[in-house]
Amino acid sequence: MLKEFKEFALKGNMVDLAIGVIIGGAFGRLVESIVADLFMPIIGLMTGGIDFSNLYFQLSGAPAPTLAAAREAGATIAYGNFITLLINFLIIAWVLFIVVKAMNRFKKKEAAADPAPKKEEILLTEIRDLLAKR
Repeated sequence: MLKEFKEFALKGNMVDLAIGVIIGGAFGRLVESIVADLFMPIIGLMTGGIDFSNLYFQLSGAPAPTLAAAREAGATIAYGNFITLLINFLIIAWVLFIVVKAMNRFKKKEAAADPAPKKEEILLTEIRDLLAKR
């Protein structure tokens, strides 16, 4: 059973999947940083200094000045966090679209370039044609 597990765990697909998950996690943190540190300040500046991470509707409790205090006071809808996560998603989707598009373009170029036949193939074709004439 241990041998079977070792074969399963070390298959190429399993290792590729593990690498993809690790890179995906790192990519997710990178996109979060890009959104929080680059895009949201620019969007906040364009909207008059609105800090999206602190936008919320407090549904119960005494009015609170911050999102953390509002959450402690009771039910709170943090729609600013949703806006930030939506921007994260759109950036990730856009980057993945660009990557897939580039890979498809590369594959088309690779498929379009038909390699010249080898000398052996040419000779075999000529032999076949000669035999077909007899």
